[in-house]
Amino acid sequence: MQDKDFSMVTEQDRLAALLARTDAAIVDLDGTMVDTLGDFAEALNRMLRDLQLPTIAPAQIARMVGKGSEHLLRSVLKQVLTPDGQALEAIEIEATVEALYPRAWERYEHHYLTINGQFATLYPGVAEGLQALRGAGLALACLTNKPTAFARPLLRAKGLEGFFDHVFGGDAFARKKPDPLPLQKTCEALGTAPARTLMVGDSSNDAQAARAAGCPVVLVTYGYNHGQPVQAVDADGFIHALPELAAARGAGRAAAR
Repeated sequence: MQDKDFSMVTEQDRLAALLARTDAAIVDLDGTMVDTLGDFAEALNRMLRDLQLPTIAPAQIARMVGKGSEHLLRSVLKQVLTPDGQALEAIEIEATVEALYPRAWERYEHHYLTINGQFATLYPGVAEGLQALRGAGLALACLTNKPTAFARPLLRAKGLEGFFDHVFGGDAFARKKPDPLPLQKTCEALGTAPARTLMVGDSSNDAQAARAAGCPVVLVTYGYNHGQPVQAVDADGFIHALPELAAARGAGRAAAR
């Protein structure tokens, strides 16, 4: 028991030290602030029915989330176009996916914008955590691989948009996470050095982008992470809820005095 307590203390101390030298935070959206799996499932299955294709289970979708809507849509089409027990040639599947993609995207975009936020829920403590971080003096930006036209209305619907100085979607820059470019550009917009700008996300995508950009990174334990255990990802810390960051910020600043 003593070893366990010591381990917990050192983890808390490490997080406090990290937050004490942080000027801003870049926060991911899907799987970090909002559980959007219900929105994805509803919009994707409406799209699939429009194309007269089989529907897909939410658990399958959860493993595909995180690399942008284009990647998600292509992954879903590949999944439903591969009949059980049949091994189709990869080139045949790719060709079919690309032939269907323009119509699939048009229907998916239509349905997603129609239901955006209706089947999604805030994770516990998100609004309180963002409020506390703002109150602690941190500048905040939302950076997501979701298209900006999807991200802004969702943040607005969930009462989160006002917390952020900047909101950047997956179409805001030439490349998406896990490329470091979106984080580098977001740091520029915030006017903060990458080493003093914390990335808060839920997946290896966020962590890889942060490492390459020179940003520290903390991951939430409740997100998607492509269906893989998040604790296996190279990160500077893990939290169970966003208010833990503000608490660590307060502890770190108190220790520095």
